[in-house]
Amino acid sequence: MAIDIKETVHAVEAAAVMRLLPNRPRMLALGEPTHGEDTLLGLRNELFRQLVEQEGYRTITVESDCVRGLVVDDYVTSGTGALDEVMEHGFSHGWGAHAGNRELVRWMRAHNDGRPASQQVRFAGFDGPLEITAAESPRRTLTALHDHLSARVDADLLPCTAETLDRLLGPDDRWTEPAAMMDPSRSVGRSADADRLRLIADDLVALLDAQAPHLIEAVPRDEGDRLRLYGRTATGLLRYHHWMADTSPARMTRLVGLRDQMMAHNLLALAERGPVLVHAQNSHLQREKSSMRMWQGLVEWWSAGALAGARLGEEYAFVATALGTIRHRGVDVPPPDTLEGLLYALPEDRCVVDAPRLAAVLGDALPAPRVSPWFGYAPFDPAHLADSAGIVFVKDVPQE
Repeated sequence: MAIDIKETVHAVEAAAVMRLLPNRPRMLALGEPTHGEDTLLGLRNELFRQLVEQEGYRTITVESDCVRGLVVDDYVTSGTGALDEVMEHGFSHGWGAHAGNRELVRWMRAHNDGRPASQQVRFAGFDGPLEITAAESPRRTLTALHDHLSARVDADLLPCTAETLDRLLGPDDRWTEPAAMMDPSRSVGRSADADRLRLIADDLVALLDAQAPHLIEAVPRDEGDRLRLYGRTATGLLRYHHWMADTSPARMTRLVGLRDQMMAHNLLALAERGPVLVHAQNSHLQREKSSMRMWQGLVEWWSAGALAGARLGEEYAFVATALGTIRHRGVDVPPPDTLEGLLYALPEDRCVVDAPRLAAVLGDALPAPRVSPWFGYAPFDPAHLADSAGIVFVKDVPQE
């Protein structure tokens, strides 16, 4: 058995990943089982560099606020801003503090320096402006979209004035109320103002589409892409806030599903621009249904990867990351009867595993699921082995 497993293992290189796939995917999704470990971020960075140099990839997108990500993209493409400010304001969830993300941004800027736009690499966030306990106000995206359209179309076509929009939005802190995640009655999402704003957002997006022939001629493609991002994000945020105010048992299922739906829409928009490397938690990228146990029980939803994969078919490929130990987080050597345990017994510190072939080797003797001793680490589900294109395995993740 060990010899057969060994035959499914390759070095961690972009070329080895590509050999697992029938063709170069438009969207290559690299998952991770935990966030914020610079060992895993460094591995991602190296794979992206190889994909750029060997396979023609030009975009990387990560599980961070899609609107904040525009700050990073401006920096790597044109040098706008200072690196420290970009890392502080261009990432959500505190990701800008990690050395691996800083090194990625630094390399992208150095790579782009002096290159024409057609040869530059691009950065994007694909998460919504959502934190664990709150969702952002739709002010930033709604106002930006309204301001742009106001400057380019007849005022009579706009659904409201800027003053009305500002009045309906009100103070931002009523949208970001942290208590609303646990108490739907604290959410503003089903107020009369929020209902009116959902209609206005829908009308603004429809106006953007209706005026596309004129607007496409009037603005560069990147600006048009940015406007569509504002429209997607504004409508997505208002929909998310609406369901934050829901009191039904399906509330959390809707919320986690809406988040991944926003992610999927952003990913598909990026894929229209060319091949893209996606990096996020495994559960956001897998083709199978995702699940999570929360305070009210088990929640199941279709991930961004499942939604994007349904649209892209073989042009979407998911490669999971699994790991052996994170000892500084209490994750010790995996039991030998788990998938991680089987891979931990191999001599390689890092390897790429042909997941479908390994599934065929194991047959019905699937490894046992590994139990995580730390909430921040999600082991790979061996039941998903045959449905993943590959697995990147990292034996030990040291404390940086």
